[in-house]
Amino acid sequence: QVSSAEVRIGPMRLTQDPIQVLLIFAKEDSQSDGFWWACDRAGYRCNIARTPESALECFLDKHHEIIVIDHRQTQNFDAEAVCRSIRATNPSEHTVILAVVSRVSDDHEEASVLPLLHAGFNRRFMENSSIIACYNELIQIEHGEVRSQFKLRACNSVFTALDHCHEAIEITSDDHVIQYVNPAFERMMGYHKGELLGKELADLPKSDKNRADLLDTINTCIKKGKVGYTKPHSFRYKNRRKESIDVKSISSRGSDAPSLQNRRYPSMARIHSMTIEAPITKVINIINAAQENSPVTVAEALDRVLEILRTTELYSPQLGTKDEDPHTSDLVGGLMTDGLRRLSGNEYVFTKNVHQSHSHLAMPITINDVPPCISQLLDNEESWDFNIFELEAITHKRPLVYLGLKVFSRFGVCEFLNCSETTLRAWFQVIEANYHSSNAYHNSTHAADVLHATAFFLGKERVKGSLDQLDEVAALIAATVHDVDHPGRTNSFLCNAGSELAVLYNDTAVLESHHTALAFQLTVKDTKCNIFKNIDRNHYRTLRQAIIDMVLATEMTKHFEHVNKFVNSINKPMAAEIEGSDCECNPAGKNFPENQILIKRMMIKCADVANPCRPLDLCIEWAGRISEEYFAQTDEEKRQGLPVVMPVFDRNTCSIPKSQISFIDYFITDMFDAWDAFAHLPALMQHLADNYKHWKTLDDLKCKSLRLPSDS
Repeated sequence: QVSSAEVRIGPMRLTQDPIQVLLIFAKEDSQSDGFWWACDRAGYRCNIARTPESALECFLDKHHEIIVIDHRQTQNFDAEAVCRSIRATNPSEHTVILAVVSRVSDDHEEASVLPLLHAGFNRRFMENSSIIACYNELIQIEHGEVRSQFKLRACNSVFTALDHCHEAIEITSDDHVIQYVNPAFERMMGYHKGELLGKELADLPKSDKNRADLLDTINTCIKKGKVGYTKPHSFRYKNRRKESIDVKSISSRGSDAPSLQNRRYPSMARIHSMTIEAPITKVINIINAAQENSPVTVAEALDRVLEILRTTELYSPQLGTKDEDPHTSDLVGGLMTDGLRRLSGNEYVFTKNVHQSHSHLAMPITINDVPPCISQLLDNEESWDFNIFELEAITHKRPLVYLGLKVFSRFGVCEFLNCSETTLRAWFQVIEANYHSSNAYHNSTHAADVLHATAFFLGKERVKGSLDQLDEVAALIAATVHDVDHPGRTNSFLCNAGSELAVLYNDTAVLESHHTALAFQLTVKDTKCNIFKNIDRNHYRTLRQAIIDMVLATEMTKHFEHVNKFVNSINKPMAAEIEGSDCECNPAGKNFPENQILIKRMMIKCADVANPCRPLDLCIEWAGRISEEYFAQTDEEKRQGLPVVMPVFDRNTCSIPKSQISFIDYFITDMFDAWDAFAHLPALMQHLADNYKHWKTLDDLKCKSLRLPSDS
């Protein structure tokens, strides 16, 4: 038995009441009984009328979805006349009317259905008193015409809502031909509906009706502190009973509504008179102006919008409570904040003199004197699957010099900088000497790995086509120096410990600022390793600025800002351009300098944290190294009585798989999706999927280590 049915149309979920059927039979017979019992079986509500007058009266009262009229005999009533009288009423628009006709003998030709259709019938049913035959006919009508008519009624209600909407709305075809406009759109454009339908908006003649240029009008309204127009296609649902939009889910300050009833927003004239306006100031001014004539609840919702816009963390998503996901909370807190303020007098002091001079180092080898075993290994350095740990082992933890010389030679860095190979070798030697080999993770092997990833990305067609050689050289140098003199501790640790570096850089991007500053100090202090000594001042300033910008981009507190800007300025315009054109001709913003900066930032950010996209064995090794470095930091925080920045990284309790899953979910997936959409990196994305599956498998098995015990 069917009581009611759920019907979906687009995003709407509708509940259809039980079907109502009207049987119009002058006399009770086996056919009328067949339909009666079929309705009972299907759970329909059924009425029977014996005369045309009672049938019309019953229909106007019940608005039946299905009407069955006996068309077999004409002596009692004219079935077609009854049908026409019902069709003359408004409710019949969504009713299906069925004509029951007599069976045709074999020696007679079957009659045309056109007279029935002209009279208003939808279907013809050859008499058959079988209950199952009647049942099947009714069920087919329900799931066919009745269901379709029900959806049409829902569409009519949507159009009624659109007609009463205060926002200008148009509906167009794929070819941008106008198919519907609401009264608000007519008022905005200055045309009647009949003048708009069937035409493209762009083809409408410019006249006083639409004021020639709407944009100028809108700007004038904004300058006056009023916003008079809204963007076409925008939609605001208005509840007619409440006379305001429902913003309960947006604001929790509904109890303040009465006090807002007579609220007046102050004039923005003083701010509008400012000669210098930031884009965010213009946005806030527009919202403030819009609030003046808005309903109370809309004004309150816009207040909440303004609160959000005035914060400094516009791009950082908000985490749930720490109890929900302690691994993510600790990891993000440790990487994206500068830590709590210092709670004790302890200070973090470097335990060794890291600013080693190149004069105490052995004379670097020439590129032609590279041992055959190293040279053979470097033959594969252009592959993403290049094993940096093999190079680390064979070079006795000095992979950066060897890989750097090979990569820089391939990209013609010496020629661009007009420096000798001897100077470049000395520079690599000095830089690598200032990486801490005692760090589990942030050592010269990590720098070499980031350099390798950067070089790999620079080889991709779309990246190569978007950057010039200065950008390439800046990127390679930035990758080389991006973590020089890293102490193996996070920014949060240094701020909490009150370290000299944290004091020097005001607790802001402490390490990243130090890496860039020290790299330039080490480079320019001695002409023997000064790779910039032969380029002119303007080139040097441009190159220096690009290097600094890229290294600072590796600081995680602005991670989401960089990713969102890349998506909005590079990915989305690129997708729109590709969709609108069959060619693949550099859709990355026509190499605008602003977009080149975003591409370089995204490139070094991805190179810096590409470990989850490496082959599984390399990914596991990197995961072990970063975990060990975080374990060591937690140990030291406990020894010195400092706040523990990432409590989950306790070597006795930490689940490495959980920490990797959190890192991938929160930082890696979206960023590499965006970078892959630009640079096309299917192999990396496959590695990422495989590695994520590895960590999930371990986590599902409650394994906290890098591998299952049986795999170790």
